[in-house]
Amino acid sequence: MSKVIPGRFTAQMDGSFVVFIIGMRVNKLWALHKWLPVAKAMNPMLQELYRNPELGFVDASFHLSWRGVTLIQYWKTFEQLEHYARHGATHLEAWRHFNKTVGTDGAVGIYHETYLIPEGNYECVYNNMPVFGLAKAGSHVPAVGKRETASRRLGRDGEPAVPTPSNPA
Repeated sequence: MSKVIPGRFTAQMDGSFVVFIIGMRVNKLWALHKWLPVAKAMNPMLQELYRNPELGFVDASFHLSWRGVTLIQYWKTFEQLEHYARHGATHLEAWRHFNKTVGTDGAVGIYHETYLIPEGNYECVYNNMPVFGLAKAGSHVPAVGKRETASRRLGRDGEPAVPTPSNPA
């Protein structure tokens, strides 16, 4: 279990970055032989990515639902993400296997969304949380001063709507 850090924090990212959301949805619960290999294919890819930071992958988090799993991934550039998708041996093997064994039969769905985030065009806040999400991918910094409100984190003006508690010392 990750250690909870009391107080309000945000993330600091240097430069632009990519948020890549990828996941699977079990459409036919009884088709275990179809969706279990899809679910198991992600771990080897993540291991490969964590072992090879030069590929541009920064971090990921898992999110479970009753019918599937979603991963939120952070990448340095879209070009690195696309290169891995098209040339990463582990990914290509899983992609080919999915197309051969599942294809379009409807037993299991897969999806992804890609967001290109220009420098300074994001905001986030983590209150009494472990280092998580974008703060884990970048730097975990106090949400004070120019980082106190969502507007300020986006480089705009904005006063807090309610008083902000002080972070513990």
